[in-house]
Amino acid sequence: MSAKLESMRLELRRGILILAVLNALKQEQYGYSLRKSLQAVDIDIEEGTLYPLVRRLESYGLLDSRWSSEEGRKRRYYQTSPKGIETLQTLQTDWQQLNESLVKISEANK
Repeated sequence: MSAKLESMRLELRRGILILAVLNALKQEQYGYSLRKSLQAVDIDIEEGTLYPLVRRLESYGLLDSRWSSEEGRKRRYYQTSPKGIETLQTLQTDWQQLNESLVKISEANK
């Protein structure tokens, strides 16, 4: 695969990961459990990508977090904030509209 194609695939994937993380964190989770829940639906994400993304979404006010020592380990739990839910709904609507447009373009150019 060419480097340019790989770059385009990564760019496309980046936006989808935001939607996936905001959706998955409607229920509170810590980082490792979030990664596993994404992998369970065939979204494989490296820790080096996931944790910076989660921190960035939190800095935007889209995620809330708390520290907990449940299960004997100190973990940071994340959950989509009210602002994050609102943003997710807007982004999902945009994604659905773009996807519908892509289907129309594809069908028109068969």
